Amino acid sequence: MTTLTHRARRTEVGKNFEKKVESEEDMNQDRNQDNEDTGDSKDIRLTLMEEVLLLGLKDKEGYTSFWNDCISSGLRGGILIELAMRGRIYLEPPTMRKKRLLDRKVLLKSDSPTGDVLLDETLKHIKATEPTETVQTWIELLTGETWNPFKLQYQLRNVRERIAKNLVEKGILTTEKQNFLLFDMTTHPVTNTTEKQRLVKKLQDSVLERWVNDPQRMDKRTLALLVLAHSSDVLENVFSSLTDDKYDMAMNRAKDLVELDPEVEGTKHSATEMIWAVLAAFNKS
Repeated sequence: MTTLTHRARRTEVGKNFEKKVESEEDMNQDRNQDNEDTGDSKDIRLTLMEEVLLLGLKDKEGYTSFWNDCISSGLRGGILIELAMRGRIYLEPPTMRKKRLLDRKVLLKSDSPTGDVLLDETLKHIKATEPTETVQTWIELLTGETWNPFKLQYQLRNVRERIAKNLVEKGILTTEKQNFLLFDMTTHPVTNTTEKQRLVKKLQDSVLERWVNDPQRMDKRTLALLVLAHSSDVLENVFSSLTDDKYDMAMNRAKDLVELDPEVEGTKHSATEMIWAVLAAFNKS
């Protein structure tokens, strides 16, 4: 047998081995994403969007602050991270021309339904869009912040109300009508305060008792929620019950976390690129 034949066979074996390794890595990644997804709540399974809205709602009044103009884009960012964690979308691999997170396009990995209406609606938009778009563009399109009339179809409408209805179905919120002199408004007061307190305590612990000072060692969903809560301007709600010294410590650590360079953190081993890409998009907007 010639040396060339030996080389050809070794090359073929090497390629097969690489494909096997890549396949196993994909399976492990999917398994890890499933574990993160199902392990989010011990009692009630919530999406990142539901958690962000729950943190932003006033318990008795049942609505978010009228001065909060960040939560809409924060919820859309949560949709993209949730889809990535469920193995439905991913960022295109970096190239010489497109190394930055904000330059890389969102690609479809699987179009299988998630069971959540907002996630599945977004998934259909991403699947049908050519050419593909970046994370920042998708947040703008889903929020409706675009000057292109042909792309207004991508806007997700009544997002807060739809998420609130999901939380009502899960027994965490209820639905009421309140009169505000000039108009009536549907509100959603918190009925399951235990679930909200569990969520608040999880975030408080992540920057206090369980602080690891390294985002790569943090639980991925907790990291994502901290980023989204900060970007949605609801993080102060999470820490408001703390004593003054613990409040300052928690806010400073959360601030240090979101002020890290997404481009650097996104390239580290086991990093969830979509979390850092969403943070980079919020930092630029």
